[in-house]
Amino acid sequence: MSNPVSDLVAGFQDLVAQMPDLLQPFVVALAGAVPFIEGEGAAAIGVVGGIHPVVAALSGAIGNFVCVAIVVLATARVRTAVTTRASASEKTPSARSEKFQKAYHRYGTPGVSLLGPLILPTQFTAAALKGTGVPTRTVLFWQGAAIVLWTTIVTLIITGVIAAAS
Repeated sequence: MSNPVSDLVAGFQDLVAQMPDLLQPFVVALAGAVPFIEGEGAAAIGVVGGIHPVVAALSGAIGNFVCVAIVVLATARVRTAVTTRASASEKTPSARSEKFQKAYHRYGTPGVSLLGPLILPTQFTAAALKGTGVPTRTVLFWQGAAIVLWTTIVTLIITGVIAAAS
């Protein structure tokens, strides 16, 4: 049985290999927009595909951040629409929602943003933060910081592994 994420990664690796050098960073950026691949996975795809590590990291991070920004802005609109309609019946929060709220109260926006990629895609974390009412600018700042941090760490590791293997 194949793993859908592995299939996506392999597909992006093949696509990078088939593209002219000038278009390869755009493929890496597209991969960065995919949940579970993210900026760090996209950067790894690019580095393994022979793209300069800085270009791969920037492309993956930009693709990831653009997707996160779209999700945050869409979530902001949905939240506004939902909160302006007064609901007479209160819904019981789900176990996942309660778990997120507990983590949020414990670590705050910076902690959830920076540690979130270890558990969930940044798109999901960003939507959850915005859905709880965190200001858009704050969500985008901390999600951007997390994307840069994790993409840089993974790029350095992959680059080091490739250099050591050569």
